[in-house]
Amino acid sequence: MSRNGIQGFQAERFAQVIAARRLTQTQLASMIDVSPSTISKWRSGAQMPERDALERLARVVNVRPEWFTRPVTADASNLLFRSMASAHKSARSMLSVRLAWAQEVASALNEFVDFPEVNLPKRMFINPEEITQEEIEEAASDCREIWGVGSSVIQDLALAAEGAGIVLIREETGIAQIEGLSAWSSAIGRPFILLSSDKDNGYRSRFDLAHEIGHLVLHRHIQNPWEKERHDLLEKQAHSFAGALLLPAETFASEVRLPPTLDELLLLKRRWGVSAAAITMRLYALGLIDDEQRTYFFKRRSARWGAKSEPGDGDRVPERARLLRRSIDLVVDEGVMPLSTIPQHIGLSSSDIESLTGLPHGYFRGADEFAELARLRKPSQDVDGDSKVVMFQRR
Repeated sequence: MSRNGIQGFQAERFAQVIAARRLTQTQLASMIDVSPSTISKWRSGAQMPERDALERLARVVNVRPEWFTRPVTADASNLLFRSMASAHKSARSMLSVRLAWAQEVASALNEFVDFPEVNLPKRMFINPEEITQEEIEEAASDCREIWGVGSSVIQDLALAAEGAGIVLIREETGIAQIEGLSAWSSAIGRPFILLSSDKDNGYRSRFDLAHEIGHLVLHRHIQNPWEKERHDLLEKQAHSFAGALLLPAETFASEVRLPPTLDELLLLKRRWGVSAAAITMRLYALGLIDDEQRTYFFKRRSARWGAKSEPGDGDRVPERARLLRRSIDLVVDEGVMPLSTIPQHIGLSSSDIESLTGLPHGYFRGADEFAELARLRKPSQDVDGDSKVVMFQRR
């Protein structure tokens, strides 16, 4: 420490935590008893906080003081939000930080466990205008094929995605306008998806996940994805991919009696785990109904059920993210690291890690639960020399 404050203080960390907690500089200044101009200097890197001020700051924003001295990992590329236009810039910033923190959690755990290998179809599209509907259908079909899920209902899309090496985060965000975002991490070379769990609708959450997988497959190399017209096209393509992934053309079409009624759409909804609205759009994409019929279905749907909900929306529990949670379980179960030291190793607060990994509140103060998904980096050898798969027990 010097007269100028804590050496090594990372201004970018400070900016992250302001965005994550959705605080203004004035609010934060009042909370830690410094001037707004001091906050501005910390944020710009022109000044570093003294020890006492840093400790007050850390308590207020709920991170460890030493976390502010850790270099920020590489940013994820091409952040793509599934959002309404009304989503505020601060909301996007907050979720970008949450995804960056999830990347740090995954990177820390990746020191000890091997995540599943990334197993997604490779597409090299540079311009979204060159992506045809036929190529979207093919990409979704390739996804199913390399995942080995066949051509029927994908029973648990979250499990399939994590088995394909995607790091999935599902947490309450408090931001209704943004339902999900995705990006490729250059730090650990794998894709990330963050889904909002604010709306407890398993049908919508499942489609949101398929939509983000579409972005990861189709749009990894797209330049300037946030140009207005380009972004609208990307969203439309990701929607088409989600429909093709969840409702494969030949199998799904063989189960539809034409023309379907709204009640028959509800039966298909329960079987395939996709909303009646999304099923209607898929029928239209496959040419099974025309534009007039599509408009009729949506008018009838709105008249009977309203514009934003459908019967049975609460029947399906949203699929859970498991990979990060079970990786922590594995590290603890195998004695790699004591439970209480994991937050210190990662640097974030216990509550942030619990939220990002899907662990129950208070996990780091109490019991844990184990299942299988990740492997330890150095598996033991059994008597005949083969690698031993680590099996977990549920406590």
